[in-house]
Amino acid sequence: MSKPIVAVVGRPNVGKSTFFNNVVGRRVAITEDTPGVTRDRIYAEAEWRNREFALIDTGGIEPSSQDVILSQMREQAQIAMDTADVIVFMTDGREGMTSADEEVADMLRRTGKKVVLLVNKIDHPKELPDTFYDFYSLGIGEPIPISSSNKLNIGDALDEIVSGFPKQDPEESDESSGIAIIGRPNVGKSSLVNALIQENRVIVSPIAGTTRDSVDTPFVFDGENYTLIDTAGIRRKSKIYEEVERYSVLRALASIERADVCVVMLDAQDGVTDQDKRIAGMAHEAGKGVIVCINKWDLVQKETNTLRDYRRVVEAELPFLSYAPVLFISVKDRIRLNELMRTVASVKESRNRRVPTGQLNSLIQDAMMMKQPPSDKGRHLKIYYAAQIGVKPPLFSFQINDRELVHFSYSRYLENRIREVYGFEGTSIKFVFRERREKDQ
Repeated sequence: MSKPIVAVVGRPNVGKSTFFNNVVGRRVAITEDTPGVTRDRIYAEAEWRNREFALIDTGGIEPSSQDVILSQMREQAQIAMDTADVIVFMTDGREGMTSADEEVADMLRRTGKKVVLLVNKIDHPKELPDTFYDFYSLGIGEPIPISSSNKLNIGDALDEIVSGFPKQDPEESDESSGIAIIGRPNVGKSSLVNALIQENRVIVSPIAGTTRDSVDTPFVFDGENYTLIDTAGIRRKSKIYEEVERYSVLRALASIERADVCVVMLDAQDGVTDQDKRIAGMAHEAGKGVIVCINKWDLVQKETNTLRDYRRVVEAELPFLSYAPVLFISVKDRIRLNELMRTVASVKESRNRRVPTGQLNSLIQDAMMMKQPPSDKGRHLKIYYAAQIGVKPPLFSFQINDRELVHFSYSRYLENRIREVYGFEGTSIKFVFRERREKDQ
């Protein structure tokens, strides 16, 4: 089940970014006491009462403004609202309800989504100002008084937000695996979808940015059900000239969240660009399965070691994806498309692979004998016990004596040893280290 998406919307300067930072637990969104500081959506992972979700901070909405930037922020927030499972409507309790709030509330009612109405800048919730009660007239639910800057009633707000999430079914299993096709504009994402399903289901155009939304296409390969998710191309912000293309980035990010495996498409003629690295990083950080596809390989002049040398460049430019298979394809000539789908199936299996606890501990003990754990001032890292506690991506827990003794290089060494034995091609591996007192031994 994909994480629920929560969008925080409202007029400029009502405290959305401060609320966002409080919820995600770190200063992600820029906060400044000037209207319109947040120009673009900010997207981050958050958790409350063991429910993980994606939180979106948006630019402020001025429903009647003709100002270009405010108009963009209004449209931007509309896209966020369309994408979200729950919408947080932030208002200003000091200023009181405005006509703009009424217009925004009208926008929200039309979405049919759950809306949580927060009245911010209420520093004394037990002494509510008369203006607070005006917000009841918006007709979108019980207003909750909060103070983002003082972190008052944030928990109550989160309780109400989480109550609107789709119910979790522990027995639920996806009948189809989501495959997100991601990459810069015009690298061949829509053409790949059409080639796989062997029909023109998705509009294809040489004009960058043709795909404005994420398009889901059911697909069967070797008897397995998949959902192909064709996403709008992701550009660097400085290269985004059309409003509608700017707004497609969030939907591409949401598509990554819904996917089990991400196919990162690169243009063979362009090499690995900085934006390619950013896009690949999104899939990696989301813990998804990743396959790197070099498209338009038919247009590259070949010499004896062209493929080998190109692969080395990709591996050097994307070192954080050392686990990801790299395929050289031509969508136009249908080269290696079946191999791509077989690789998708293999990566899916890797993400669900479990290592028996006994075998894992034997492997770790052997690894420690081959390479001594790090030490500091006479204290040596001790690993008492290891177990795999999760999948998609595989998650391993280590009970140790001191977290400060865990060096990145040794953690990477243990990861490499696990991969040597159990593979896990195409998926990241996550480690969590938990201290256990030596006297408990």
